[in-house]
Amino acid sequence: METTTDTSSIHTAMPTLKGKRVFITGGTTGIGRAIANLLGSEGAEIFACGRHQAELIDALESIRSTGALAAGEVADVSKPDDVKRIFKQADQSLGGLDIFINNAGVAGGGVEEEEDESWRYIVETNLLGYIGCAKETINRMKPARKGHIVLIGSMSADLRSGGSSIYAATKSGIQAFAEALRKEVNPEGIKVSLIEPGKTGSDMVEESPSKQRDLIHKHDMLRAEDIAVAVHYMLTQPARCDIVNLQIRPHLQLI
Repeated sequence: METTTDTSSIHTAMPTLKGKRVFITGGTTGIGRAIANLLGSEGAEIFACGRHQAELIDALESIRSTGALAAGEVADVSKPDDVKRIFKQADQSLGGLDIFINNAGVAGGGVEEEEDESWRYIVETNLLGYIGCAKETINRMKPARKGHIVLIGSMSADLRSGGSSIYAATKSGIQAFAEALRKEVNPEGIKVSLIEPGKTGSDMVEESPSKQRDLIHKHDMLRAEDIAVAVHYMLTQPARCDIVNLQIRPHLQLI
């Protein structure tokens, strides 16, 4: 005679993402787009921003193809006026904010190779943009005493290789910001999670698309979708659990 097993004491119940209102910066390409597609396929309503109109249109079509409601706007998060504008537009589109994915970023090199205008833009996008967007998010989540902020960082925060000093500085800043921010807003019911990917295929890396596919096949590079799955894991933990920091590396990336 077959017996059925009650798994309620074995498995942790996973909250659904259906109906969650999600804002993703840099949601038009790479990791941000992969996150938008996955969360949209789970029933979340998506608002995304990116710097280029053509990429935004293409990304929104992709998100909607999952069955999700999706809207978005062109914006540059290095500009405070753009940050305020897109949050107002997200308010109109979503009617509230449950999840914010702080993802928009640009590649950068070392202090010797980057001109003043270039390195300042990297810092203003990768670090100051994160801070500005987080502040706008907290202003919206705090009254409800709930919400989840996910910051997409980088292994560069710890690796700090030569020739990456500007980029590494911004990612180290995000790492410190995430840790301190969590301590500030956890008492308000807001979760803060940081995910630090290793080398991931996207338009930000130097390798060609064909070379990226080869590296992914050899387990020397991650797919953007791998990071999206990790974000999904963070977002579907019960209220009592916080995934504070998650590092993801390609199998053969040993540093």
